[in-house]
Amino acid sequence: MFLVFPYEGMGQRSALLLIDIQDFYFPGGRSALVEPEKAAQNAAILLDHFRKENLPVIHVRHNAEQGGMIRNIVKPLLGEMVFSKDEVNCFVGTGLLDSLRSNQIDTLVICGMQTHMCVEAATRAAGDFGFKCILVQDACATKDLVFGTITIKASDVHFSTLATLRSYAKITDSATWLSETEQVKK
Repeated sequence: MFLVFPYEGMGQRSALLLIDIQDFYFPGGRSALVEPEKAAQNAAILLDHFRKENLPVIHVRHNAEQGGMIRNIVKPLLGEMVFSKDEVNCFVGTGLLDSLRSNQIDTLVICGMQTHMCVEAATRAAGDFGFKCILVQDACATKDLVFGTITIKASDVHFSTLATLRSYAKITDSATWLSETEQVKK
């Protein structure tokens, strides 16, 4: 069974792509983000939906010894795909692209950790490879960035990144996505 999306131009063979929801991004981790718990909770809601509908779920994790475990709230189940990466872009050096193509996936619902890095790289690459993308913004998190003497707040980093990704993805939030998805099923 594949989900049909209500967005014009969205495809019919979809998968959830959870990017780097790993322990080191949470409080006490070596690269803690701003409000990663909230983002992970929303990602877990999406994950629960995909599991209930028996739709493909793909976990991506950055190779890291300390704090590299995927967070328990979105822990992979036996049989769910997990790709480990060494680069920001989850398509580089992994079998992700081949797997998506061999499973005839045409649409990715994307969420995860760091909006401005790995999530952005995945969204841009997926779009460039021809996938239709839905980026669930409240299931993503990032952090404050510093450039010279200027500190850019996490919310500004997050929303400016989302603004640049509008030509690559439909940007939505988890509640809207779930509501619209349920309307399509009726």
